[in-house]
Amino acid sequence: MDIVLLDVREQTSIADYFVIATVDNERQARAIEAEMLQNLKVEQNIRPLSFEGVGETEVGGWALLDYGDVIVHLFTEETRRFYNLEELWNKANVVVKVL
Repeated sequence: MDIVLLDVREQTSIADYFVIATVDNERQARAIEAEMLQNLKVEQNIRPLSFEGVGETEVGGWALLDYGDVIVHLFTEETRRFYNLEELWNKANVVVKVL
């Protein structure tokens, strides 16, 4: 829930877009992470350059999947508020926001 797609091309060279989403809990984050990894691998033959988070090690409510041009952040609500990436990248253009 509360998904936002940020265009960060003007602010950084590490990626073109950030996807930031809130999950209810770490179990849901693991399920979404596994589904994304599997679907992108099978349907598009795309594998992440790296990933960190609840599917691999416990990082306190944050999973990150780095697909090069797109980096996906899955946060629990508390962790999303703590890191507040939208504020950190507030100069980025919001492409899509789904509440």
